[in-house]
Amino acid sequence: MKGIVLAGGSGTRLGPLTRSMSKQIMPVFDKPMIYYPLSVLMLAGIREIAVITTPRDQAVFQGLLGDSSQFGISLTYVVQDHPRGISDAFNLCATFIGDAPVTLILGDNLYYGHGLSQILQTSIVPAISGATIFSYHVHDARRYGVVSVDADGRATEIEEKPEKPKSSLAVTGLYVYDNSVVDRVRALKPSARGELEITDLNRTYLDEGKLHVTPLGRGIAWLDTGTPEALLEASEFVRSLQ
Repeated sequence: MKGIVLAGGSGTRLGPLTRSMSKQIMPVFDKPMIYYPLSVLMLAGIREIAVITTPRDQAVFQGLLGDSSQFGISLTYVVQDHPRGISDAFNLCATFIGDAPVTLILGDNLYYGHGLSQILQTSIVPAISGATIFSYHVHDARRYGVVSVDADGRATEIEEKPEKPKSSLAVTGLYVYDNSVVDRVRALKPSARGELEITDLNRTYLDEGKLHVTPLGRGIAWLDTGTPEALLEASEFVRSLQ
């Protein structure tokens, strides 16, 4: 299993802070933001990881993380010259992925909770022949990709930021895919906003009955640190734990 941390993009929601630095370098309490998604992949047992950065920020990430031997992992740095959607990560990392399955995590997502490592490692297994997404109950699902499930927990529909959500289950920024993901992304067409949407990718698995949904229950915290308010809340959360 290979891992990818998507730490590119322009970070406009955190402007003007991100005019001169990547948001994934910013502190969540006492550690750089990127430490948290990296730790999730490490908890899942993944040791070969690609970090996608912008041309401006690549040297900063290399200075921070080095050769990664201190973490017991192997890092590969990949440059994304322009944001083209989350799914573009698989185009950029096709050579790195090779013939392996892959787990992608967004660089501004933080996960914490009892048993998280076991949940991650168990959820990776089905993705050898499909895909796994992680759902989380939210109060306002209109801000997220939303997945609907049947009585047995199987995915029935997935939508991107629907005006009238059919469920309260948000799709979090952690995705596990079999090796067919590279070919699937190559066949995707850009959306109206010119991006390769992760929801469209997930829908290809859903249409084939290969999209697995792992719910993250009340014992797990999921934080998206992409806004000033959310970044402050995440810092307070980490401070209280430590």
